[in-house]
Amino acid sequence: MTRVDGRVERGTPCAGWDLRRLVAHTTAQHHGFAAAARGVGGDPGYWREQERTGAPARAHRAAADAVLGAFAEPGVLEREFVLPELVGGFRGRTAIGFHFVDYVVHAWDVAATLGVRLHQADEVLTAALAVARRVPTDPAGRGPDFAFAPALKVAEGIGPLEATLRLLGRQPRAWLGTSRGSGPYPR
Repeated sequence: MTRVDGRVERGTPCAGWDLRRLVAHTTAQHHGFAAAARGVGGDPGYWREQERTGAPARAHRAAADAVLGAFAEPGVLEREFVLPELVGGFRGRTAIGFHFVDYVVHAWDVAATLGVRLHQADEVLTAALAVARRVPTDPAGRGPDFAFAPALKVAEGIGPLEATLRLLGRQPRAWLGTSRGSGPYPR
């Protein structure tokens, strides 16, 4: 990880994951969603995190390029994406929304881990919040063995990134003013 070597063992807001594991997860998700866009998302091999000893940033970039290419293909919004983690098939438009909100949140995870500010356009944050509001909050489907931690209370007047993070189980204020981070989200 070119600029973050030596920091890959830092804990992240993803419970139990260090930065290296988070990058491995996001790389695998890019490959998985690219496969789903191309009709082969049911193959678990595309979703498997790879143990990489080389350059995780380079592998992540290649995976990001692959998913962006797959999402840009004609007709992708209407295709069925098979998403094994969510047990089923979803229309492309919906599946891409899942991937989108995941990456807004994981971008914050990385920024919080590295102690840097995250800058995302208002349109991105507003769209992410709209997707996060549609994620089911049933406690039976949230927690350690699921995609999201239990939703946290969203106070009036907070910004769209903090609201998104809280809806998906992150505790952004726990990462403020500590050695872990210094407020990587706008107020």
